[in-house]
Amino acid sequence: MSLWTHRDFVPLWIGHTASQLASFAAQVTLPLVAVTSLGASAGQLGVLRAVEQLPVLLFSLLVGVLVDRWRSRTVVVVADLGRALVFASVPLGVGLGLPFLYVAGFVAGVFTVCFDVACMAALPHLVARDQLAQGNSMLETAKSAAQISGPAIGGGLVSLLTAPIAVLASAVLFAVSSLSVSRIRSRSSSGIPATGLVQQIGEGLRIVRRDASLRAIAAATCAYQFSFTALTTIYLLFLSRTLDLPSAVVGLVLASFGPGVLVGSLLSAWLPRRFGYGRVMVFAALISDMVMLVTSTLHGSGAASIAALIVINVLYGALSQAVDVAVTAVRQMVTPLAVQGRVVATINFLGMGLTPFGALLGGAVAGAAGVRTALLAATAGLFLSPLCLTRLRRSLAE
Repeated sequence: MSLWTHRDFVPLWIGHTASQLASFAAQVTLPLVAVTSLGASAGQLGVLRAVEQLPVLLFSLLVGVLVDRWRSRTVVVVADLGRALVFASVPLGVGLGLPFLYVAGFVAGVFTVCFDVACMAALPHLVARDQLAQGNSMLETAKSAAQISGPAIGGGLVSLLTAPIAVLASAVLFAVSSLSVSRIRSRSSSGIPATGLVQQIGEGLRIVRRDASLRAIAAATCAYQFSFTALTTIYLLFLSRTLDLPSAVVGLVLASFGPGVLVGSLLSAWLPRRFGYGRVMVFAALISDMVMLVTSTLHGSGAASIAALIVINVLYGALSQAVDVAVTAVRQMVTPLAVQGRVVATINFLGMGLTPFGALLGGAVAGAAGVRTALLAATAGLFLSPLCLTRLRRSLAE
């Protein structure tokens, strides 16, 4: 059965697509409100970005429990309705200055955590086990397309209108998402008791710790997020200072990840059917990391280096996205429905919790040992992730 005719998946896909488009557009429009309307400095922009990300660490585990207590559909609907109201308030509240924008960014970040956990936990409740790969592929393809087009739409709207008015486009899209997901008719829910919040958070942590497959996924996620954050911290310095690329070329090189991610999303349903989940997770991750290693060998700002960077980024984006979708599908398959929310939240919390340390270490190593050496070390660290996934592959084969 094609998921395009699935009565509950299609509203989820439409809502997910609208929500992702709104999110990526807001990554451009909200900072531009701070810059163009409020004269924010680089440091103040950094604060805005930090308060948007802080809810991941503060609320992920709590949200996991709420998703398992309530219908995941309900959490998605409330989350995007909340984000719609937050972004609709920006044109009215911008006169209050940067403190208002910080609060808006933080509240939107809380709702984003709710959406991310609930949306990932919803799919196993709606589709059959053998449809998870297809469903994740379709959702990730939509997200990849939004990642490419959302910033362009946001920037275009700012140039046509003003930044505060352009933010309203995200409010409308979040409202569309909320309305679409509310049409899901499935009544499935985990129904865990509404007591013992701390115990239920602890249960999610224990399930991940005790299950060999989930433990391997959590370890691989932590290794990847830590190393990749260090890599991205160093990468921009490598492009602009070591290779001395012009700003426009740096933008082109960074944008080349997008098409690769889109290709990887499109292939991610077919690859596990052809090669199996274990091979896709391990070997696609190894190949993508080996491709990225080539980056540290490049020199100069000539056409050959630029072309090589674009090819590397497209390949890396495609392969790493295929790995991500495969790992997500396996996690959904091995996780009981009653704890989907808490397992998603626990793994997100552990992985994202390490990203600030990865960024700090990447910058420190670049300053102490040089940008090229730091880039090589961060890329080498990526290989820890497929090493962890080899244990998952063995457990799948048993």
